[in-house]
Amino acid sequence: MRCCVCLFQQSLQCSPSKMAAGESNSRSSCLNLSNSGPLGNAPPSNSAHSSPASNGGSMGAAGVINRSAGNSNPQSGPENGGGAESAVRSTPSAQNPARQPVVQSGATSGAASNMTATSSSSSSSSSSASTASADASAAVPSLPSSPASVLVYREPVYNWQATKSTVKERFAFLFNNEVLSDVHFLVGKGMGVQRIPAHRFALAVGSAVFDAMFNGGMATTSTEIELPDVEPAAFLALLKFLYSDEVQIGPETVMTTLYTAKKYAVPALEAHCVEFLKKNLRADNAFMLLTQARLFDEPQLASLCLENIDKNTADALAAEGFTDIDLDTLMAVLERDTLGVREVRLFVAAVRWADAEAQRQQLQPTPENKRRVLGKSLSLIRFPLMTIEEFAAGPAQSGILTDREVVSLFLHFTVNPKPHVEFIDRPRCCLRGKECSITRFSQVESRWGYSGTSDRIRFSVNRRIFVVGFGLYGSIHGPTDYQVNIQIIHTDSNTVLGQNDTGFSCDGTASTFRVMFKEPVEILPSVNYIACATLKGPDSHYGTKGMRKVTHEAPATGTKTCFTFCYAAGNNNGTSVEDGQIPEVIFYT
Repeated sequence: MRCCVCLFQQSLQCSPSKMAAGESNSRSSCLNLSNSGPLGNAPPSNSAHSSPASNGGSMGAAGVINRSAGNSNPQSGPENGGGAESAVRSTPSAQNPARQPVVQSGATSGAASNMTATSSSSSSSSSSASTASADASAAVPSLPSSPASVLVYREPVYNWQATKSTVKERFAFLFNNEVLSDVHFLVGKGMGVQRIPAHRFALAVGSAVFDAMFNGGMATTSTEIELPDVEPAAFLALLKFLYSDEVQIGPETVMTTLYTAKKYAVPALEAHCVEFLKKNLRADNAFMLLTQARLFDEPQLASLCLENIDKNTADALAAEGFTDIDLDTLMAVLERDTLGVREVRLFVAAVRWADAEAQRQQLQPTPENKRRVLGKSLSLIRFPLMTIEEFAAGPAQSGILTDREVVSLFLHFTVNPKPHVEFIDRPRCCLRGKECSITRFSQVESRWGYSGTSDRIRFSVNRRIFVVGFGLYGSIHGPTDYQVNIQIIHTDSNTVLGQNDTGFSCDGTASTFRVMFKEPVEILPSVNYIACATLKGPDSHYGTKGMRKVTHEAPATGTKTCFTFCYAAGNNNGTSVEDGQIPEVIFYT
Protein backbone atom coordinates (compact mmCIF):
# COMPACT_ATOMS: atom_id res chain seq x y z
CA MET A 1 0.00 0.00 0.00
CA ARG A 2 1.34 3.39 -0.89
CA CYS A 3 2.05 5.86 1.86
CA CYS A 4 -0.15 8.84 2.60
CA VAL A 5 2.58 11.17 1.41
CA CYS A 6 2.56 9.61 -2.04
CA LEU A 7 -1.20 9.79 -2.15
CA PHE A 8 -1.10 13.48 -1.37
CA GLN A 9 1.47 14.18 -4.04
CA GLN A 10 -0.82 12.50 -6.51
CA SER A 11 -3.75 14.58 -5.27
CA LEU A 12 -1.96 17.71 -6.49
CA GLN A 13 -2.42 16.46 -10.03
CA CYS A 14 -5.87 14.93 -9.95
CA SER A 15 -9.30 15.88 -8.76
CA PRO A 16 -10.83 14.59 -5.54
CA SER A 17 -13.29 12.59 -7.58
CA LYS A 18 -10.45 10.72 -9.28
CA MET A 19 -8.87 9.98 -5.88
CA ALA A 20 -12.16 8.67 -4.66
CA ALA A 21 -12.34 6.30 -7.63
CA GLY A 22 -8.75 5.11 -7.65
CA GLU A 23 -7.53 5.32 -4.04
CA SER A 24 -10.42 3.96 -2.00
CA ASN A 25 -8.29 1.24 -0.37
CA SER A 26 -5.64 3.66 0.83
CA ARG A 27 -8.16 6.24 1.91
CA SER A 28 -9.73 3.86 4.40
CA SER A 29 -6.66 4.20 6.61
CA CYS A 30 -5.92 7.89 6.11
CA LEU A 31 -8.88 10.13 5.43
CA ASN A 32 -8.97 13.86 4.82
CA LEU A 33 -5.45 13.88 3.38
CA SER A 34 -6.21 16.92 1.25
CA ASN A 35 -6.19 19.03 4.40
CA SER A 36 -2.54 18.33 5.13
CA GLY A 37 0.40 19.63 3.19
CA PRO A 38 3.06 17.54 1.53
CA LEU A 39 5.62 16.26 3.97
CA GLY A 40 3.94 17.95 6.90
CA ASN A 41 3.90 21.47 5.53
CA ALA A 42 0.75 23.50 5.22
CA PRO A 43 -0.92 22.65 1.91
CA PRO A 44 -1.10 25.12 -0.95
CA SER A 45 -4.43 26.67 -0.23
CA ASN A 46 -7.06 28.16 -2.51
CA SER A 47 -7.67 30.73 0.16
CA ALA A 48 -5.56 33.83 0.56
CA HIS A 49 -6.20 33.69 4.30
CA SER A 50 -4.24 30.50 5.02
CA SER A 51 -1.27 30.84 7.38
CA PRO A 52 2.15 29.99 6.03
CA ALA A 53 3.82 26.93 7.50
CA SER A 54 6.82 27.21 9.78
CA ASN A 55 10.21 26.15 8.51
CA GLY A 56 10.39 23.19 10.79
CA GLY A 57 7.22 21.68 9.45
CA SER A 58 3.76 22.65 10.57
CA MET A 59 1.00 20.30 11.44
CA GLY A 60 -1.63 19.69 8.85
CA ALA A 61 -5.23 19.10 9.89
CA ALA A 62 -5.17 17.60 13.37
CA GLY A 63 -3.72 14.43 14.84
CA VAL A 64 -0.30 13.08 15.79
CA ILE A 65 2.97 12.29 14.07
CA ASN A 66 5.83 10.65 15.95
CA ARG A 67 9.35 11.61 14.97
CA SER A 68 11.51 9.01 13.31
CA ALA A 69 14.16 7.55 15.57
CA GLY A 70 16.81 8.85 13.26
CA ASN A 71 15.74 12.48 13.83
CA SER A 72 17.14 12.93 17.36
CA ASN A 73 17.20 15.96 19.66
CA PRO A 74 14.24 17.84 18.26
CA GLN A 75 14.08 21.51 19.14
CA SER A 76 11.19 22.60 21.28
CA GLY A 77 10.83 26.06 19.80
CA PRO A 78 7.66 26.80 17.82
CA GLU A 79 9.69 27.69 14.76
CA ASN A 80 10.69 24.02 14.45
CA GLY A 81 7.33 22.59 15.33
CA GLY A 82 8.64 21.44 18.72
CA GLY A 83 5.81 23.08 20.62
CA ALA A 84 3.27 21.06 18.72
CA GLU A 85 5.19 17.86 19.28
CA SER A 86 5.51 18.50 23.01
CA ALA A 87 1.82 19.13 23.25
CA VAL A 88 1.08 15.87 21.53
CA ARG A 89 3.35 13.93 23.84
CA SER A 90 1.77 15.48 26.94
CA THR A 91 -1.80 14.58 26.10
CA PRO A 92 -3.43 11.51 27.64
CA SER A 93 -4.53 10.30 24.25
CA ALA A 94 -0.90 9.96 23.19
CA GLN A 95 -0.38 7.42 25.98
CA ASN A 96 -3.74 5.66 25.58
CA PRO A 97 -3.06 2.07 24.45
CA ALA A 98 -6.55 1.86 22.99
CA ARG A 99 -5.62 4.64 20.59
CA GLN A 100 -2.67 3.16 18.74
CA PRO A 101 -1.53 5.12 15.66
CA VAL A 102 -2.59 3.99 12.22
CA VAL A 103 0.71 3.36 10.48
CA GLN A 104 1.08 3.12 6.72
CA SER A 105 4.34 1.79 5.40
CA GLY A 106 5.69 2.87 2.04
CA ALA A 107 8.65 2.01 -0.09
CA THR A 108 10.48 5.28 0.40
CA SER A 109 14.21 5.87 0.50
CA GLY A 110 15.21 7.60 3.73
CA ALA A 111 13.51 7.72 7.10
CA ALA A 112 9.81 6.83 7.21
CA SER A 113 7.29 8.66 9.32
CA ASN A 114 4.64 7.04 11.46
CA MET A 115 1.22 8.56 11.08
CA THR A 116 -1.34 8.56 13.87
CA ALA A 117 -4.98 8.96 12.97
CA THR A 118 -7.52 9.79 15.68
CA SER A 119 -11.29 9.67 15.58
CA SER A 120 -13.32 12.64 16.75
CA SER A 121 -16.31 10.50 17.69
CA SER A 122 -14.99 10.02 21.25
CA SER A 123 -15.34 13.01 23.58
CA SER A 124 -12.01 12.29 25.26
CA SER A 125 -10.19 12.10 21.93
CA SER A 126 -11.83 15.38 20.87
CA SER A 127 -10.57 17.00 24.06
CA SER A 128 -7.05 15.70 23.48
CA ALA A 129 -7.00 16.89 19.91
CA SER A 130 -8.24 20.29 21.03
CA THR A 131 -5.44 20.52 23.64
CA ALA A 132 -2.82 19.64 21.04
CA SER A 133 -4.23 22.16 18.60
CA ALA A 134 -4.28 24.89 21.21
CA ASP A 135 -0.66 24.31 22.24
CA ALA A 136 0.45 24.32 18.59
CA SER A 137 -1.71 27.21 17.43
CA ALA A 138 1.32 29.05 16.09
CA ALA A 139 1.98 26.27 13.60
CA VAL A 140 -1.47 24.91 12.79
CA PRO A 141 -4.02 26.82 10.73
CA SER A 142 -7.57 26.79 12.06
CA LEU A 143 -9.83 24.21 10.44
CA PRO A 144 -13.59 23.76 10.44
CA SER A 145 -14.77 21.09 12.79
CA SER A 146 -16.33 18.00 11.28
CA PRO A 147 -17.48 15.05 13.38
CA ALA A 148 -16.86 12.66 10.48
CA SER A 149 -13.27 13.80 9.81
CA VAL A 150 -10.16 11.85 10.68
CA LEU A 151 -7.57 14.51 11.52
CA VAL A 152 -3.92 13.89 10.78
CA TYR A 153 -0.79 15.67 12.00
CA ARG A 154 2.23 15.31 9.73
CA GLU A 155 5.82 16.46 9.77
CA PRO A 156 8.48 16.54 7.06
CA VAL A 157 9.86 13.26 5.81
CA TYR A 158 13.58 13.19 6.38
CA ASN A 159 15.77 13.08 3.27
CA TRP A 160 12.96 13.43 0.71
CA GLN A 161 15.56 14.42 -1.84
CA ALA A 162 16.83 10.86 -2.01
CA THR A 163 13.54 9.70 -3.48
CA LYS A 164 13.99 11.97 -6.53
CA SER A 165 16.62 10.70 -8.92
CA THR A 166 16.79 13.72 -11.25
CA VAL A 167 16.88 17.50 -10.95
CA LYS A 168 13.63 17.65 -12.91
CA GLU A 169 11.89 15.39 -10.38
CA ARG A 170 13.15 17.43 -7.46
CA PHE A 171 12.01 20.71 -8.97
CA ALA A 172 8.67 19.19 -10.01
CA PHE A 173 8.18 18.10 -6.39
CA LEU A 174 8.59 21.70 -5.24
CA PHE A 175 5.87 22.99 -7.58
CA ASN A 176 3.01 24.54 -5.58
CA ASN A 177 4.68 23.21 -2.43
CA GLU A 178 5.43 24.97 0.86
CA VAL A 179 8.68 23.01 1.23
CA LEU A 180 11.58 25.50 1.01
CA SER A 181 9.24 28.18 -0.35
CA ASP A 182 10.40 31.73 0.21
CA VAL A 183 7.68 33.76 -1.51
CA HIS A 184 3.90 33.63 -1.88
CA PHE A 185 1.70 35.09 -4.59
CA LEU A 186 -1.83 36.31 -3.96
CA VAL A 187 -3.26 35.59 -7.40
CA GLY A 188 -6.63 36.84 -8.67
CA LYS A 189 -9.02 39.27 -7.09
CA GLY A 190 -12.08 39.32 -4.87
CA MET A 191 -13.24 36.03 -3.45
CA GLY A 192 -11.22 34.16 -6.08
CA VAL A 193 -7.79 35.09 -4.67
CA GLN A 194 -5.46 32.11 -4.19
CA ARG A 195 -2.27 32.06 -2.11
CA ILE A 196 0.35 30.15 -4.07
CA PRO A 197 3.80 29.25 -2.69
CA ALA A 198 6.89 29.50 -4.88
CA HIS A 199 10.67 29.63 -4.84
CA ARG A 200 12.52 32.73 -5.97
CA PHE A 201 15.44 30.81 -7.44
CA ALA A 202 13.24 28.57 -9.60
CA LEU A 203 11.27 31.53 -10.92
CA ALA A 204 14.32 33.67 -11.62
CA VAL A 205 15.95 30.84 -13.58
CA GLY A 206 12.93 30.53 -15.88
CA SER A 207 11.85 34.16 -16.34
CA ALA A 208 13.74 37.41 -16.86
CA VAL A 209 10.80 39.28 -15.34
CA PHE A 210 10.97 37.25 -12.12
CA ASP A 211 14.76 37.62 -12.12
CA ALA A 212 14.41 41.40 -12.22
CA MET A 213 11.65 41.25 -9.58
CA PHE A 214 13.79 39.36 -7.09
CA ASN A 215 17.38 40.25 -8.03
CA GLY A 216 17.26 43.52 -9.96
CA GLY A 217 18.18 46.99 -8.85
CA MET A 218 14.68 47.57 -7.50
CA ALA A 219 14.10 44.02 -6.28
CA THR A 220 11.20 43.45 -3.93
CA THR A 221 11.81 42.21 -0.41
CA SER A 222 8.19 41.31 0.21
CA THR A 223 7.35 37.68 0.85
CA GLU A 224 3.79 38.15 -0.45
CA ILE A 225 3.17 39.58 -3.90
CA GLU A 226 -0.28 40.47 -5.21
CA LEU A 227 -1.18 39.65 -8.81
CA PRO A 228 -4.78 40.85 -9.29
CA ASP A 229 -4.57 40.82 -13.11
CA VAL A 230 -3.61 37.13 -13.40
CA GLU A 231 -5.94 34.14 -13.25
CA PRO A 232 -4.90 31.54 -10.64
CA ALA A 233 -5.24 28.63 -13.09
CA ALA A 234 -3.04 30.42 -15.61
CA PHE A 235 -0.41 31.29 -13.00
CA LEU A 236 -0.30 27.68 -11.84
CA ALA A 237 0.14 26.59 -15.47
CA LEU A 238 3.06 29.01 -15.74
CA LEU A 239 4.67 27.70 -12.55
CA LYS A 240 4.11 24.11 -13.65
CA PHE A 241 6.03 24.86 -16.85
CA LEU A 242 8.85 26.68 -15.04
CA TYR A 243 9.30 23.89 -12.49
CA SER A 244 8.88 20.83 -14.70
CA ASP A 245 8.61 21.79 -18.41
CA GLU A 246 5.11 20.29 -18.34
CA VAL A 247 2.41 22.07 -20.34
CA GLN A 248 -1.06 22.16 -18.82
CA ILE A 249 -3.38 24.19 -21.03
CA GLY A 250 -6.92 23.66 -22.22
CA PRO A 251 -9.63 25.51 -24.14
CA GLU A 252 -10.73 27.43 -21.04
CA THR A 253 -7.24 28.47 -19.89
CA VAL A 254 -5.18 28.85 -23.06
CA MET A 255 -5.80 32.59 -23.56
CA THR A 256 -5.18 33.52 -19.92
CA THR A 257 -2.08 31.31 -19.92
CA LEU A 258 -0.85 33.04 -23.08
CA TYR A 259 -1.34 36.40 -21.39
CA THR A 260 0.55 35.23 -18.30
CA ALA A 261 3.40 33.76 -20.35
CA LYS A 262 3.77 37.07 -22.18
CA LYS A 263 3.58 39.07 -18.96
CA TYR A 264 6.46 37.10 -17.43
CA ALA A 265 8.47 36.65 -20.66
CA VAL A 266 8.34 32.89 -21.03
CA PRO A 267 8.40 32.51 -24.85
CA ALA A 268 8.53 28.71 -24.80
CA LEU A 269 5.16 28.56 -23.04
CA GLU A 270 3.85 31.26 -25.39
CA ALA A 271 4.77 29.02 -28.32
CA HIS A 272 2.91 26.06 -26.78
CA CYS A 273 -0.20 28.22 -26.32
CA VAL A 274 -0.07 29.50 -29.90
CA GLU A 275 0.43 25.97 -31.22
CA PHE A 276 -2.58 24.80 -29.20
CA LEU A 277 -4.67 27.59 -30.72
CA LYS A 278 -3.49 26.74 -34.23
CA LYS A 279 -4.54 23.11 -33.82
CA ASN A 280 -7.95 24.15 -32.55
CA LEU A 281 -8.57 26.94 -35.07
CA ARG A 282 -11.94 26.54 -36.83
CA ALA A 283 -14.32 28.73 -38.76
CA ASP A 284 -16.62 29.08 -35.75
CA ASN A 285 -13.87 30.45 -33.49
CA ALA A 286 -11.68 32.22 -36.05
CA PHE A 287 -13.01 35.70 -35.25
CA MET A 288 -12.67 35.23 -31.50
CA LEU A 289 -9.08 34.00 -31.85
CA LEU A 290 -8.31 36.80 -34.30
CA THR A 291 -9.36 39.37 -31.70
CA GLN A 292 -7.18 37.71 -29.06
CA ALA A 293 -4.23 37.37 -31.45
CA ARG A 294 -4.39 41.09 -32.22
CA LEU A 295 -4.72 41.91 -28.51
CA PHE A 296 -1.70 39.79 -27.54
CA ASP A 297 0.36 40.86 -30.58
CA GLU A 298 0.61 37.40 -32.16
CA PRO A 299 0.93 38.20 -35.89
CA GLN A 300 1.45 34.60 -36.95
CA LEU A 301 -1.74 33.45 -35.24
CA ALA A 302 -3.61 36.48 -36.60
CA SER A 303 -2.48 35.61 -40.12
CA LEU A 304 -3.71 32.03 -39.74
CA CYS A 305 -7.07 33.28 -38.47
CA LEU A 306 -7.43 35.60 -41.47
CA GLU A 307 -6.57 32.78 -43.87
CA ASN A 308 -9.20 30.60 -42.24
CA ILE A 309 -11.74 33.41 -42.57
CA ASP A 310 -10.81 33.82 -46.25
CA LYS A 311 -11.43 30.13 -46.89
CA ASN A 312 -14.60 29.85 -44.80
CA THR A 313 -15.98 33.38 -44.86
CA ALA A 314 -19.67 32.47 -44.78
CA ASP A 315 -19.28 30.05 -41.84
CA ALA A 316 -17.04 32.47 -39.93
CA LEU A 317 -19.53 35.33 -40.34
CA ALA A 318 -22.37 33.09 -39.14
CA ALA A 319 -20.54 32.12 -35.92
CA GLU A 320 -21.73 33.63 -32.64
CA GLY A 321 -18.27 35.00 -31.87
CA PHE A 322 -18.36 37.30 -34.90
CA THR A 323 -20.60 39.85 -33.18
CA ASP A 324 -18.21 40.02 -30.20
CA ILE A 325 -15.22 41.36 -32.12
CA ASP A 326 -14.06 44.95 -31.81
CA LEU A 327 -14.33 47.59 -34.52
CA ASP A 328 -10.65 47.44 -35.46
CA THR A 329 -10.87 43.69 -36.08
CA LEU A 330 -14.01 44.19 -38.19
CA MET A 331 -12.21 46.76 -40.30
CA ALA A 332 -9.16 44.50 -40.68
CA VAL A 333 -11.42 41.84 -42.18
CA LEU A 334 -13.50 44.14 -44.41
CA GLU A 335 -10.30 45.58 -45.91
CA ARG A 336 -9.27 42.21 -47.32
CA ASP A 337 -9.45 41.48 -51.04
CA THR A 338 -9.55 37.71 -50.48
CA LEU A 339 -12.88 37.13 -48.71
CA GLY A 340 -14.81 34.31 -50.32
CA VAL A 341 -18.36 35.65 -50.03
CA ARG A 342 -20.70 37.92 -51.93
CA GLU A 343 -20.70 41.52 -50.86
CA VAL A 344 -24.35 41.57 -49.86
CA ARG A 345 -23.65 38.90 -47.24
CA LEU A 346 -20.84 41.01 -45.84
CA PHE A 347 -23.29 43.88 -45.49
CA VAL A 348 -25.81 41.68 -43.66
CA ALA A 349 -23.08 40.49 -41.28
CA ALA A 350 -21.90 44.05 -40.64
CA VAL A 351 -25.47 45.10 -39.75
CA ARG A 352 -25.71 42.16 -37.33
CA TRP A 353 -22.46 43.27 -35.70
CA ALA A 354 -23.78 46.85 -35.48
CA ASP A 355 -26.87 45.59 -33.63
CA ALA A 356 -24.67 43.90 -31.00
CA GLU A 357 -22.32 46.88 -30.73
CA ALA A 358 -25.21 49.30 -30.23
CA GLN A 359 -26.42 47.17 -27.33
CA ARG A 360 -22.93 47.12 -25.83
CA GLN A 361 -22.89 50.90 -26.01
CA GLN A 362 -26.42 51.03 -24.59
CA LEU A 363 -27.82 52.60 -27.75
CA GLN A 364 -31.10 51.90 -29.47
CA PRO A 365 -30.50 49.81 -32.62
CA THR A 366 -31.80 52.51 -34.99
CA PRO A 367 -30.32 52.91 -38.49
CA GLU A 368 -28.62 56.12 -37.37
CA ASN A 369 -26.97 54.43 -34.38
CA LYS A 370 -25.94 51.45 -36.50
CA ARG A 371 -24.21 53.81 -38.92
CA ARG A 372 -22.60 55.55 -35.96
CA VAL A 373 -21.11 52.38 -34.45
CA LEU A 374 -20.00 51.07 -37.86
CA GLY A 375 -18.00 54.25 -38.36
CA LYS A 376 -15.31 53.97 -41.01
CA SER A 377 -16.00 50.27 -41.56
CA LEU A 378 -19.11 51.18 -43.60
CA SER A 379 -16.91 52.64 -46.34
CA LEU A 380 -15.08 49.30 -46.60
CA ILE A 381 -18.21 47.48 -47.79
CA ARG A 382 -17.96 47.36 -51.58
CA PHE A 383 -21.53 48.17 -52.59
CA PRO A 384 -20.62 48.57 -56.31
CA LEU A 385 -19.82 44.84 -56.41
CA MET A 386 -23.45 43.94 -55.65
CA THR A 387 -26.04 43.43 -58.35
CA ILE A 388 -28.66 46.13 -58.61
CA GLU A 389 -31.23 43.64 -57.30
CA GLU A 390 -29.12 42.82 -54.22
CA PHE A 391 -28.54 46.50 -53.51
CA ALA A 392 -32.20 47.44 -53.96
CA ALA A 393 -33.46 44.66 -51.69
CA GLY A 394 -30.96 45.22 -48.87
CA PRO A 395 -28.69 48.24 -48.38
CA ALA A 396 -30.95 50.70 -50.21
CA GLN A 397 -33.78 49.98 -47.75
CA SER A 398 -31.71 49.61 -44.58
CA GLY A 399 -31.69 53.30 -43.67
CA ILE A 400 -27.97 53.05 -42.92
CA LEU A 401 -26.91 54.74 -46.16
CA THR A 402 -27.76 58.37 -46.80
CA ASP A 403 -30.15 59.34 -49.62
CA ARG A 404 -27.24 60.80 -51.54
CA GLU A 405 -25.26 57.54 -51.27
CA VAL A 406 -28.26 55.47 -52.39
CA VAL A 407 -28.87 57.68 -55.45
CA SER A 408 -25.21 57.69 -56.51
CA LEU A 409 -25.02 53.90 -56.23
CA PHE A 410 -28.22 53.44 -58.28
CA LEU A 411 -26.73 55.71 -60.95
CA HIS A 412 -23.54 53.64 -60.85
CA PHE A 413 -25.58 50.52 -61.55
CA THR A 414 -27.76 51.96 -64.31
CA VAL A 415 -26.15 54.78 -66.33
CA ASN A 416 -23.11 55.31 -68.53
CA PRO A 417 -20.73 56.91 -68.02
CA LYS A 418 -20.83 55.77 -64.41
CA PRO A 419 -20.55 58.53 -61.81
CA HIS A 420 -17.91 58.42 -59.11
CA VAL A 421 -19.00 56.70 -55.90
CA GLU A 422 -17.47 56.92 -52.44
CA PHE A 423 -17.23 53.16 -52.04
CA ILE A 424 -14.53 50.79 -53.25
CA ASP A 425 -15.37 49.05 -56.53
CA ARG A 426 -12.29 46.80 -56.64
CA PRO A 427 -13.41 43.15 -56.79
CA ARG A 428 -12.59 40.79 -53.98
CA CYS A 429 -10.74 37.70 -55.09
CA CYS A 430 -11.12 34.68 -52.83
CA LEU A 431 -7.87 33.30 -54.21
CA ARG A 432 -4.60 33.22 -52.30
CA GLY A 433 -1.18 33.58 -53.78
CA LYS A 434 0.35 36.11 -56.11
CA GLU A 435 -1.51 37.72 -58.97
CA CYS A 436 -0.07 36.87 -62.41
CA SER A 437 -0.52 38.34 -65.89
CA ILE A 438 0.61 37.69 -69.47
CA THR A 439 0.84 40.08 -72.42
CA ARG A 440 0.29 38.71 -75.92
CA PHE A 441 1.56 41.67 -78.01
CA SER A 442 5.13 42.86 -78.39
CA GLN A 443 4.35 46.27 -79.94
CA VAL A 444 1.72 49.03 -79.61
CA GLU A 445 0.22 51.11 -82.44
CA SER A 446 -2.42 53.86 -82.67
CA ARG A 447 -6.06 54.14 -83.74
CA TRP A 448 -8.36 51.23 -83.01
CA GLY A 449 -11.99 52.21 -83.44
CA TYR A 450 -15.23 51.03 -81.79
CA SER A 451 -18.73 50.82 -83.19
CA GLY A 452 -20.51 48.57 -80.67
CA THR A 453 -18.92 45.33 -81.89
CA SER A 454 -17.06 43.17 -79.39
CA ASP A 455 -13.34 42.47 -79.58
CA ARG A 456 -12.86 38.72 -79.08
CA ILE A 457 -10.01 36.23 -78.96
CA ARG A 458 -10.09 32.47 -78.30
CA PHE A 459 -7.64 30.92 -75.85
CA SER A 460 -6.80 27.81 -73.85
CA VAL A 461 -4.32 26.98 -71.08
CA ASN A 462 -2.30 23.94 -70.03
CA ARG A 463 -3.32 24.04 -66.32
CA ARG A 464 -6.20 25.14 -64.13
CA ILE A 465 -6.24 28.89 -63.43
CA PHE A 466 -8.66 31.60 -62.34
CA VAL A 467 -9.00 34.66 -64.55
CA VAL A 468 -9.82 37.81 -62.56
CA GLY A 469 -9.66 40.47 -65.29
CA PHE A 470 -8.19 41.84 -68.51
CA GLY A 471 -5.80 44.63 -69.36
CA LEU A 472 -7.20 46.89 -72.13
CA TYR A 473 -5.73 49.70 -74.20
CA GLY A 474 -7.00 53.25 -73.71
CA SER A 475 -7.47 56.42 -75.75
CA ILE A 476 -4.94 58.01 -78.07
CA HIS A 477 -6.53 61.43 -77.41
CA GLY A 478 -5.45 61.94 -73.82
CA PRO A 479 -7.27 61.19 -70.55
CA THR A 480 -10.66 59.60 -71.31
CA ASP A 481 -13.33 57.46 -69.65
CA TYR A 482 -14.52 54.24 -71.32
CA GLN A 483 -17.55 52.07 -70.72
CA VAL A 484 -16.86 48.40 -71.18
CA ASN A 485 -18.47 45.01 -70.82
CA ILE A 486 -16.08 42.10 -70.36
CA GLN A 487 -16.97 38.43 -70.62
CA ILE A 488 -15.47 34.96 -70.68
CA ILE A 489 -17.48 32.49 -72.75
CA HIS A 490 -17.20 28.71 -72.88
CA THR A 491 -16.68 28.09 -76.60
CA ASP A 492 -18.44 24.74 -77.05
CA SER A 493 -21.57 25.59 -75.03
CA ASN A 494 -21.54 29.35 -75.69
CA THR A 495 -22.15 29.83 -71.95
CA VAL A 496 -21.10 33.10 -70.34
CA LEU A 497 -19.00 32.04 -67.34
CA GLY A 498 -18.27 35.52 -66.02
CA GLN A 499 -18.94 39.13 -66.95
CA ASN A 500 -18.84 42.67 -65.65
CA ASP A 501 -20.43 45.81 -67.02
CA THR A 502 -18.14 48.56 -65.79
CA GLY A 503 -15.81 51.32 -66.92
CA PHE A 504 -12.26 52.51 -66.66
CA SER A 505 -10.29 55.75 -66.99
CA CYS A 506 -7.15 56.05 -69.09
CA ASP A 507 -4.45 58.71 -69.12
CA GLY A 508 -3.71 58.80 -72.87
CA THR A 509 -0.58 56.64 -72.68
CA ALA A 510 0.00 53.31 -74.41
CA SER A 511 -0.23 51.44 -71.11
CA THR A 512 -2.88 48.81 -70.40
CA PHE A 513 -5.70 49.56 -67.91
CA ARG A 514 -7.16 46.93 -65.61
CA VAL A 515 -10.80 45.88 -65.91
CA MET A 516 -11.79 43.21 -63.38
CA PHE A 517 -14.53 40.62 -63.05
CA LYS A 518 -16.67 40.70 -59.94
CA GLU A 519 -15.68 37.12 -59.18
CA PRO A 520 -12.84 34.90 -60.44
CA VAL A 521 -13.63 32.76 -63.49
CA GLU A 522 -12.34 29.19 -63.39
CA ILE A 523 -10.45 28.12 -66.52
CA LEU A 524 -9.80 24.39 -66.99
CA PRO A 525 -6.86 22.96 -68.93
CA SER A 526 -7.22 22.10 -72.63
CA VAL A 527 -10.67 23.74 -72.89
CA ASN A 528 -11.41 26.54 -75.36
CA TYR A 529 -12.72 29.86 -74.06
CA ILE A 530 -13.41 33.27 -75.63
CA ALA A 531 -12.24 36.49 -74.03
CA CYS A 532 -14.62 39.28 -75.00
CA ALA A 533 -14.54 43.06 -74.46
CA THR A 534 -17.14 45.55 -75.76
CA LEU A 535 -15.83 49.11 -75.43
CA LYS A 536 -17.65 52.39 -75.82
CA GLY A 537 -15.40 55.40 -76.25
CA PRO A 538 -12.93 57.14 -78.62
CA ASP A 539 -10.23 55.48 -80.72
CA SER A 540 -7.57 53.73 -78.71
CA HIS A 541 -4.16 52.17 -78.97
CA TYR A 542 -3.93 48.56 -80.11
CA GLY A 543 -1.35 45.79 -80.08
CA THR A 544 0.60 44.29 -82.95
CA LYS A 545 3.10 41.49 -83.50
CA GLY A 546 0.99 39.15 -81.41
CA MET A 547 2.19 35.75 -80.16
CA ARG A 548 0.23 32.56 -80.54
CA LYS A 549 1.76 31.01 -77.43
CA VAL A 550 2.68 32.89 -74.26
CA THR A 551 4.20 31.20 -71.20
CA HIS A 552 4.25 32.52 -67.64
CA GLU A 553 6.75 31.02 -65.22
CA ALA A 554 6.23 31.48 -61.47
CA PRO A 555 9.44 32.93 -59.96
CA ALA A 556 9.20 31.04 -56.69
CA THR A 557 8.19 27.57 -57.90
CA GLY A 558 9.11 27.58 -61.58
CA THR A 559 5.59 26.42 -62.47
CA LYS A 560 4.74 27.25 -66.08
CA THR A 561 1.32 28.36 -67.33
CA CYS A 562 1.07 28.25 -71.13
CA PHE A 563 -1.61 30.26 -73.00
CA THR A 564 -2.49 29.39 -76.59
CA PHE A 565 -4.40 32.05 -78.57
CA CYS A 566 -6.52 31.40 -81.69
CA TYR A 567 -8.81 33.39 -83.96
CA ALA A 568 -12.39 33.60 -82.71
CA ALA A 569 -14.87 32.94 -85.51
CA GLY A 570 -17.48 35.57 -86.21
CA ASN A 571 -17.52 39.32 -85.92
CA ASN A 572 -14.76 40.33 -83.51
CA ASN A 573 -14.05 43.98 -84.47
CA GLY A 574 -10.84 42.89 -86.16
CA THR A 575 -9.07 41.50 -83.09
CA SER A 576 -6.96 38.45 -83.91
CA VAL A 577 -3.81 36.64 -82.79
CA GLU A 578 -1.66 39.15 -84.65
CA ASP A 579 -3.21 42.46 -83.56
CA GLY A 580 -6.17 44.11 -81.78
CA GLN A 581 -7.47 44.60 -78.25
CA ILE A 582 -7.39 42.48 -75.04
CA PRO A 583 -3.60 42.50 -74.78
CA GLU A 584 -3.41 41.24 -71.19
CA VAL A 585 -4.98 38.45 -69.12
CA ILE A 586 -4.81 38.75 -65.31
CA PHE A 587 -5.09 35.48 -63.39
CA TYR A 588 -4.25 33.39 -60.33
CA THR A 589 -2.94 29.83 -60.43
